[in-house]
Formats: sequence, structure tokens, C-alpha cells
Amino acid sequence: MSFFLHEAHYRDLAPAAERRITICGAGALGANLAETLARIGMRRLRVIDRDRIAPHNLSTQPWLQQDIGLPKVRVLANMLYRAVGTKLDAHHCTLTAGNAAALLRESDLIIDAFDNLPSRGGVSTASDQLGLPCLHIALAPGGDYGCGLWDGAYTARELPTAAGSGPHTCNYPLTRPLAMLVASAAAEVIIRFLLTAERRGFELTLRDMRLALV
Repeated sequence: MSFFLHEAHYRDLAPAAERRITICGAGALGANLAETLARIGMRRLRVIDRDRIAPHNLSTQPWLQQDIGLPKVRVLANMLYRAVGTKLDAHHCTLTAGNAAALLRESDLIIDAFDNLPSRGGVSTASDQLGLPCLHIALAPGGDYGCGLWDGAYTARELPTAAGSGPHTCNYPLTRPLAMLVASAAAEVIIRFLLTAERRGFELTLRDMRLALV
């Protein structure tokens, strides 16, 4: 990317702050992205997820031990309101072909962060039918690759396991750094899209990154 959430380029986020962003999935990518967007200043966030917090979620997602057993979206809503006053529109349910249009309507942007191909396909189909922009974000099962692809550049067949990666990768403790990088990169392209309508995808490969210790 030519720049990465630098204040010289994003001094005024007001035009984007009231745009509705719907995040599908509150796992290692979706929950961390929702927190990032809320702390940046996005005030109209909707999150859809059916899961409850399990012990193995604690290593890569922003939960506490006391949250185990509770619905992810409700904990996320309480956390973001306490942290920065964001009133999250939380939907603790399964997104299906029958309810997808109702859940996704009135979105300015849809983020697909689900961890399985059927759900991803449902989001893609519904966003296409509604004529709404959709960004798919994913982690590869090897834990060293992540990406963000817009509808039109994305197909489920292209990412057979990178489309969320399932329970083993997303909950493996050492996956957290990559998940946070993907969430940060997604926040960059989301803000850019809301401010300029430019659709930039991204790829992150840990093997290609260099860390200079000084």
C-alpha cells in the first residue's frame, strides 16, 4: 500500500464516520476489525455472528475469561460502548439465504469475515442481489497469509481454506499477529473506500515481510 492510515491522508474522517459498515463474523478477523474501526471513529457498525465465546477463542480474539459462554456480538457491543461509546448493532443469529437480505440491507459496505464457505457464499450472493459493495477478508490455514478481496475479484473457489481457515488456524495463539495485521489492512482499505470510493484489495505474506531491529 502506498500509505497506511497516516494522518496526513486521513485528517478528517467525518464523511466516513456515519456510514454503516456491516461485519459478517466476529472471530479472529471480524471482532478485531470491529474494535479497530470503532477506535478509529466509525460510529455505525453492525456485526452478525451466531457463536458464543469458547476458551480457545481467547488467544486470538478480544475476549476475557469471564466472557466464556456469552454471545460474541453482545460482548463486543458492551466492550465497544464502554471503550469509546460506540453503539454496536449486534445480531446474534445465523445468516442464511432467507434472512441475508434483511440483515445486510441499508449497509454502505459489507465485510465478509466468516470462517466457512457456505456463509461466505451467502454474503456474496446477498450483497450482489442488493447491489452493495462487499470486501472478503481471510486467513490461510498455514497461518502465514491473509488477504482482502472485493466482490468481483473474489470467488469461493479461489480460497478453499483461506476463506476463514476454520477452528485450528483462527484459534492458534501465534495466528494473532497476522490476524491483527489483516484487520489493520482491512481498516485501511475500508476507510479509503468510504472516503474516495476506491476499491483496493490487499495480500499479506509473513514470509515476505522484513523486520529491521535497530
